[in-house]
Amino acid sequence: MTSGRRRPAAHAGRGASGARRAAFGRRHALTILAFLAPAIVFVCWFTYYPMLQGARMAFLDWNLWDLTSTPFVGLQNFRTILSDPVFPTVVANSALWVIGSLVPQFVIGFAIALALRKRFRFRGVYQALVFFPWAVSGFLIGMLFRWMFNAEFGVINDLLMKVGIIDTPVAWLASAGLAMFSVIVANIWYGVTFFAIMILAALQSVPDEMLEAASIDGAGKVRQLFSIIIPYISMTLYLVVLLRVIWIFNFPDIIYAMTGGGPANQTHIVTTWMINYTQQGNYGLASAIGLFVVAFLCVFCTFYLVAMRRSSR
Repeated sequence: MTSGRRRPAAHAGRGASGARRAAFGRRHALTILAFLAPAIVFVCWFTYYPMLQGARMAFLDWNLWDLTSTPFVGLQNFRTILSDPVFPTVVANSALWVIGSLVPQFVIGFAIALALRKRFRFRGVYQALVFFPWAVSGFLIGMLFRWMFNAEFGVINDLLMKVGIIDTPVAWLASAGLAMFSVIVANIWYGVTFFAIMILAALQSVPDEMLEAASIDGAGKVRQLFSIIIPYISMTLYLVVLLRVIWIFNFPDIIYAMTGGGPANQTHIVTTWMINYTQQGNYGLASAIGLFVVAFLCVFCTFYLVAMRRSSR
């Protein structure tokens, strides 16, 4: 009888304690939400709202110089972009920009990472010198190389003439083929650092005991590279390449600083072409190009996220 009478009090105590915990949980959640609210509002207002507004502009005749009339035009902006004579050149330049920059960046960055993995005197100084370009603005790098490739007083022509490779100054940025070559060279110099940093970090995870065992078994440096090192860090290499493709495709800074898309639109990539329409005030066409860019980046982001998920298993 005694134990039976005490049970309701115990149940009541547990019920009151649960109610207090629930009330505390609600207050805790509201406190967290109150602290997060300014950041959420900031991100939504300055990131997601402009994205949605930009996507909406792609279906409007939205011109900065005539804001009194912004009619809905449907897919007309996309048809205008696809039928533009410059569009095939822009697509080809974009592919050349990505591939021509990515492959040398990867190869040179990998070689630098292998060299920096070994311990030698003043190794830290060399690492600082190699990693320095990544700390500089891409637009500033473009301005630097614009002066270097200048036809009249650029250091590139001066050096080539002194070693006897050319007899007269070359107008690097005034010729379509040479201008594209010049901006790719600048981007290679800028992006090698990224691969060197990321691959060097991955190489630190390769066990020295594994390489020593392979060396004892008679495997040379080349065999160790292709049979042990590359397979061991293959997932990191895959992720780094995917990430760099996304960045290069969406990186107009160097081209815009060096050529502005010229001469005669011959160095335009998709993002610099979009900037060009923005400066003309035609935000409708610029937004349509922006949606093309977003679609392309979403594809590579999907590959990247899938690869990240596999690497985490």
